[in-house]
Amino acid sequence: MQGLELSRRFYGEVVRPWLQQVAPDLKHAAALIGYGSELLGFDDEMSRDHNWGPRVHIYVSRSEFDDSARALVAAFSKVAPEHFCGEPIGWRSRPHPPADGPDAVGAQEHGLEFHTIEGRLEAGLGIRSLDGVDNLNWLGFTQQGLLSLTAGAVFHDDVGELTALRARLAYFPDDVWLYRIACQWRRIAEEQAFVGRAGMAGDDLGSRVVAGRLVRDVMGMAFLLERRYAPYAKWFGSGFAQLPMAAALTPHLAAALGAEHWQPRGEALAEAYLVLAQTQRARDIASFEARLGPYFDRPFRTINTDDGVAAAMQRIGDPRLKALPVIGAIDQISDLTPVLVDAGLTQRMIAQLR
Repeated sequence: MQGLELSRRFYGEVVRPWLQQVAPDLKHAAALIGYGSELLGFDDEMSRDHNWGPRVHIYVSRSEFDDSARALVAAFSKVAPEHFCGEPIGWRSRPHPPADGPDAVGAQEHGLEFHTIEGRLEAGLGIRSLDGVDNLNWLGFTQQGLLSLTAGAVFHDDVGELTALRARLAYFPDDVWLYRIACQWRRIAEEQAFVGRAGMAGDDLGSRVVAGRLVRDVMGMAFLLERRYAPYAKWFGSGFAQLPMAAALTPHLAAALGAEHWQPRGEALAEAYLVLAQTQRARDIASFEARLGPYFDRPFRTINTDDGVAAAMQRIGDPRLKALPVIGAIDQISDLTPVLVDAGLTQRMIAQLR
């Protein structure tokens, strides 16, 4: 059984009946969001060695959390079964301990946790409310952070606040999306000729390294064109494989990574760029007339990325985004883990743009 379904059943068969007995008036949402491969449906047998099993998060108001969350967690420890659906109910503590803080509380004995929505927002995005959030804030939201709030599932929601929050975060605002597309074309522009240049200079390993970087950039653009958030490195390829565009792109990307010479390597990548541009045009997403050709007078096949950048930037309505350098949102600029997981840090970094 996948972890998400296990947690859904754990809530429906164990936690909810218990809550109806001990706290029948408690308005709450029940969900499994935050972290975990099961939120994306990628959990397997190996996933079960840490932070996996029957678990559910109960979201309550600030006042309800302060008044009753710790008492309810302690009370559940006394009645929780040792196993559910053949899985031990105790916390699998590598690498994360049970929740314990001003906005979240859990216990080693079981997988029931209580949270506030404000705390989950702060953990994922570095803010405690969506009030006043603008496009510059969105540039500081990593896709992994957004997935932590929009993936997984809500099993129950009395008030509807958590459901509404997930709807508002379902995907980037259009101007932020267009800016990211422009910046993704700029990333490709900066290195697309280097596959051939390094190879021609006799640096086959360097050519392969650049090709690998460009494969990742093509995959990143595919997520954008499909309007899907991209997960972090461990599940990036698995998520890409589920995109409708993957069928057209994968043969070219596999050919680029498997090529023994820089010339077919560069040719395969160019064909992948063309798929991106043609998809962008077919969907009228800041379309431009794509052209493959040599890199100026050098024999490296490239695409007219400058036109892709210009087309996307032209469609942006927000003058603040339009005036920014074409560099990228926070996770286009850096994929360092401390940046991806420290939401407060990303917001402080983006604040420098104001």
